[in-house]
Amino acid sequence: MNNVLYYSKITFDNGSIWVLGTDKDIYYIGGYNSGFNDLSLWAKKKYPAYELIGDDQILETAVEEMKSYFDGKLTDFSFEVDYSYGTPFQQKVWHALQEVPYGETVTYTDIANQIGRPDAVRAVAGAIGANQLLIAIPCHRVIGKNGKLVGYRGGIEMKESLLKLES
Repeated sequence: MNNVLYYSKITFDNGSIWVLGTDKDIYYIGGYNSGFNDLSLWAKKKYPAYELIGDDQILETAVEEMKSYFDGKLTDFSFEVDYSYGTPFQQKVWHALQEVPYGETVTYTDIANQIGRPDAVRAVAGAIGANQLLIAIPCHRVIGKNGKLVGYRGGIEMKESLLKLES
């Protein structure tokens, strides 16, 4: 890799989100109306030697698929995500999240059970909170045991909006 990460801003009815990646993988998808500063700070922390360059063409597949998702026309993404920055436990949780079907919800306990760690519900919640690939790793599909919408890096309003879109 040539130490360059590309970014693009996607604007839609509810606001905008930032996408960051390479010509092969997506590394970061921000929350509604998150600023460029959020993306930049995350990138500099995880990939300090990388240069950030705005480029809609390099990220065209991810951008187009995200737009189609927000238009209600796409339920699965073909672009690759890279979550190698996470710990092995986080990666296990994120992989489990990718198996939650479009339009369905699960609880933190369900994910803990799925990864074979029923005693680690709080750790699962922490791993979900560390997910930097909103929507592509669908942590918005995780709800509280009581059925309530809880904790989401993009905000409860975004979580509610995504679940409504998928219903």
